[in-house]
Amino acid sequence: MIGVGKIKQYSNVLDKPLSKGKQEVSLSAFAFLFSELVQYNQTQVDNIAELERRLEDAGYAVGARVLELLCHRDKGNRRETRLLGILSFVHSTVWKVLFGKVADSLEKGTEHEDEYMISEKELLVNRFISIPKDMGTFNCGAFVAGIVRVSSMVLSCLLVDLYGAYKV
Repeated sequence: MIGVGKIKQYSNVLDKPLSKGKQEVSLSAFAFLFSELVQYNQTQVDNIAELERRLEDAGYAVGARVLELLCHRDKGNRRETRLLGILSFVHSTVWKVLFGKVADSLEKGTEHEDEYMISEKELLVNRFISIPKDMGTFNCGAFVAGIVRVSSMVLSCLLVDLYGAYKV
């Protein structure tokens, strides 16, 4: 027969392999959606701490889905139990999936033995945000801190430095 190739039939949609899909999203689309997320949450709260908490919760929801997808795509199906291994996974793999590049650095803190910092010089969520003077301490990095918090659910302590420290 002409034009007939091997087509694998799946009896169930859950049997289909997860495709890698398109790896990138338009920067303008992300900036618009994130701006709307910040503006919406800003109308729902009374202070900056509450706004950052809501952004962190939104980041947590995103991070949970990203980690679940990465775990399903991982062919090794191994579970990392060491602190440094988990942080290295976040620093390289998770960061690259989310932001298109590895984080600038993963550093050990000086105050506590189990304190680490993932640093990014120009965090994508802070790039297009202009903060009014009355919200001087506001940091959109709380969203990314929520994403990182998911990977540290098993761990008790993780410090994420994103132009300000967030204890996760």
